[in-house]
Amino acid sequence: MPPYESEHTIFMRTMLEKHPEWRDDQKAGRALLWDRRVDQAEQAGLRAARVAQRPYPYDVNFPEQYLQP
Repeated sequence: MPPYESEHTIFMRTMLEKHPEWRDDQKAGRALLWDRRVDQAEQAGLRAARVAQRPYPYDVNFPEQYLQP
């Protein structure tokens, strides 16, 4: 008995066989967001600038400074 394949997997496999150029588009899209070097100095600066979030942001007991318009 062959392993189960979802309809989506079968669809994607057939479409990629019909359109092999899509693989290059996938690689280009991935390179935009994921395949890049991380600047460690910039990351350290972002971590240092992070502001701690309040435990419950929807709390009605805000300090007085937030209640003034």
